[in-house]
Amino acid sequence: MWLLFLISLVSALTLWSGDTTYSESQVERRVNVPSWSASDAPAIFWFGDVGLNDTYADVRLIHDENTLEITVHVIDRLLLYNASPTAADLNLWDAVTLYLNKDGVGEAILDDSAFRFDAQLNWWEPRSEWQASYRGQNSTWVTEPLSFATVTGWRGEALNDSSDDKGWNVSFYIPFASLGISGVPSVGTDWRLAVALHDRDSMAGPPMPDKVWPELMDPVTPTTWGRMHFGIPGYEKPDAAPEGVVTIRHGLDGNTVPDGHVGGSFECGMGLNHWTEWGNTNYAGSTQINIQNQWDISDYPCFSKYFVTFPLDDIPPDKVIIAASLALRLCCNAGGGNWGEAPDSYIQALTVGEDWVETSLTWNNAPLAVENHSGTWVEPTEGPYAWPGIPYHWDVSRAVADAYSSGVPLRLALYSADGERHTGKYFTSSDIDDYNASERPTLSVVWGSPCDAPGITCFKVHLPVVSN
Repeated sequence: MWLLFLISLVSALTLWSGDTTYSESQVERRVNVPSWSASDAPAIFWFGDVGLNDTYADVRLIHDENTLEITVHVIDRLLLYNASPTAADLNLWDAVTLYLNKDGVGEAILDDSAFRFDAQLNWWEPRSEWQASYRGQNSTWVTEPLSFATVTGWRGEALNDSSDDKGWNVSFYIPFASLGISGVPSVGTDWRLAVALHDRDSMAGPPMPDKVWPELMDPVTPTTWGRMHFGIPGYEKPDAAPEGVVTIRHGLDGNTVPDGHVGGSFECGMGLNHWTEWGNTNYAGSTQINIQNQWDISDYPCFSKYFVTFPLDDIPPDKVIIAASLALRLCCNAGGGNWGEAPDSYIQALTVGEDWVETSLTWNNAPLAVENHSGTWVEPTEGPYAWPGIPYHWDVSRAVADAYSSGVPLRLALYSADGERHTGKYFTSSDIDDYNASERPTLSVVWGSPCDAPGITCFKVHLPVVSN
């Protein structure tokens, strides 16, 4: 009976489709890019800081059969551009540079598989003078007039003045044909990717230091860039016999599961100075958390990310991970009023590569994503409050397997690449009172031994075929 129960649980989890601490510089960052045909939402990662003279970026990526689409949303207080630019000075103002290398292994020097695309913010003028393209040649960048398009937008008082703005965005549309290939690379292909965020806060003064992703990227050394993978990898379940199930939750069996959200919380940073306080505010002890994002950068004070860490010590050593699922309980959401009902949200689970402290976690010091793993569509509640919370699940099998094999806890961030207003989804946190402990974030892991391990016998299970 126990074996049958485990097999059933593994099937259900499938349908949900150490103390080592890594510093940020030790982690190779990777983004798995979906296609429009397979997903209604792009992948997302982030970098930078929110402050008086800082900049922060959300980067969204997706592709179709012919074009790679990358959009960068920039939180920036002062928006400045050059009304009479040259290609050489595009990056001395508010601008973004994308670096791509079709060689996923990555040569240490620039060659003709590497491409660079610059795009500066502008106002009403046609975009042609505010973008430029380059190709690698003999370890340097050489101008090459590639066919690509950029579209920019901004929110604030006005460009090129001293009034406080909110930010801007730029979308790059890069045809694969411009990169020398006839169509989208096959699923599983790896390229190299890097992003540089340029900023200027004074018309007369020098530009501010660049913010870059990944943190140690060198513009002329592709091996220092991150990885861009086409498709969202699934988990290749090992050929193993299920032996046990571990349920990990704060307070259960003595486990400590710290969690917290950062950003605007539930009231869009109400009462906070958006430039000096918002990015540095901590919400430790909150019994609910918010996950929220949208396209309109002027509403960035409402943005919110969630972080949670699960210890994996209850999984016996020298085992394999068969399946794992994260469960969160939705209680309520933003939305309503004159703007209409709240939309569905595609919330993504991403791994992070370093520890953090709940009592000091903020938007500006929270870890960057290492890799996006999976996502789940979350619907708004039918009423103002749902209790007990509505369960939602994320398949984190590969993330748990990676963490377990490395001897580290499972460290996750949850965020969305939503576009509409009122996308905030509120879930119960690890800090909910003990009488509601079952509502806390929960990690379920099925573990076992490989079929070729001594004394292990595996059985083939044939599930019935269901047809309409």
